[in-house]
Amino acid sequence: MLTDMGTILRKAKKEGYGVAAPNVWSGVTVKSVFEAAKELHAPIIFDCAGIHSLEETVDMVKFYERQFPEVSGALNLDHGGAFEEIITAIRCGCTSVMVDRSTLPFEENVREVAEIVKIAHAVGVSVEAELGHVGQGFEYETTRDAGLTRKDEAMEFVKQTGVDCLAVSVGTSHGTYKGTPKLEFGLLKELHEMLPIPLVLHGGSGTGDDNLKKAVETGIQKVNLCTDLSNAGLEELKKYLGIDYDSMEKDGSLGEFGNPSANMYDAGNAMGKGYKELLKHYITLFGGVGRA
Repeated sequence: MLTDMGTILRKAKKEGYGVAAPNVWSGVTVKSVFEAAKELHAPIIFDCAGIHSLEETVDMVKFYERQFPEVSGALNLDHGGAFEEIITAIRCGCTSVMVDRSTLPFEENVREVAEIVKIAHAVGVSVEAELGHVGQGFEYETTRDAGLTRKDEAMEFVKQTGVDCLAVSVGTSHGTYKGTPKLEFGLLKELHEMLPIPLVLHGGSGTGDDNLKKAVETGIQKVNLCTDLSNAGLEELKKYLGIDYDSMEKDGSLGEFGNPSANMYDAGNAMGKGYKELLKHYITLFGGVGRA
């Protein structure tokens, strides 16, 4: 059953565990998430990005929701951009929306987030926002410190916007890191203790199990995951195809017909297997098993 993300994360904050939030963009990924959540009896958050055919993805989540009625989850628009995109997400069935205005000045971030909160709350949809800015992994060494969340702004931001959860920047980055991840656990602890709402960690992929486990123990309730799960699916696909990609890149000997026995249906299932098994690892790491 799908519910609002605020309800799921408030329970996680009260009981001290984290909820995995994998990005989904296809029937294979959506079904894999439902299966993982059912097998581990864990709450889950489906993160859908606007660039991944939002309405189509929402429909797939709704379809599989009927096949897995025992799964407790939320359907969240990830990194919501234009006003129109956010309203579309609400209208087509998202139970939560993220309003990403993290690159704007504080006052503009507050004003635009508060506007969406008023609309979303009127129809029972929860809202996530971001204060500070989580950048891209390829520029980690040059942008990490500039985007850290400021404590002196955090409480005022929550008061003025009424958001249900807040994505904070404490040293993670999106995508593949160029450099070694270094998290500000002291800052995270202070934010957790001073703010009454759940906290979100963007850039979970590549951050490392020890860092992620400690982040959840220190005060994170939602961990976003994409790159790691995608890579795990691709690795399983390579095994299925039986192709030595390193060799193929060197001499191209396998060519177009390197594996004539492969078919798209089974290839998709292979990717789903890799994606699902790593997701189950993260659900367990965050303490989400048996929490649904």
